[in-house]
Amino acid sequence: MNAPVKTDNPNVIGIKHMAFAVKDARKALEGYSRFLCVPGDTKIMEYEKSRNRVALFNLGGIEYQLCESMDDNGRFATWIKERGGEGLHHICYAVDSIDKALAHAQQQGAELRLCKPCGVKGSHAHPEGYVAFLDNDAGGIEIEFMQVYTPEELEKYKQVKGI
Repeated sequence: MNAPVKTDNPNVIGIKHMAFAVKDARKALEGYSRFLCVPGDTKIMEYEKSRNRVALFNLGGIEYQLCESMDDNGRFATWIKERGGEGLHHICYAVDSIDKALAHAQQQGAELRLCKPCGVKGSHAHPEGYVAFLDNDAGGIEIEFMQVYTPEELEKYKQVKGI
């Protein structure tokens, strides 16, 4: 394994997940199952609030999300139409401090994106941690930051339901 690449953003500690926009989560999962030995019976979750179906699994220590819009004008369906095909939609970077990560990104000219299902721009609670999205991308890939909850924070935010 190669040594980690140095970055001037000391807040990024790893990749939390990678989300792929797909037309059909079940069909996409079949390919991962056949070629990469991902369990074929991986559960596909439906998130009514954000109107998405998502197959979640780990591969090489990274969480993968195969994201399918439940509506023709949904977030992932629109992204696929705009780009002419399925692909890597966003990378969620785990950070020590979401506030520091956002401040650093904004100092570099980043703008915050509205999380449409939650109606919040900037850092806000999600089921696994505090998240925020940038309105900028890197090489066509959207950027999300997540400060994963401590056990105490997770207990406090148990009532936060999925998107």
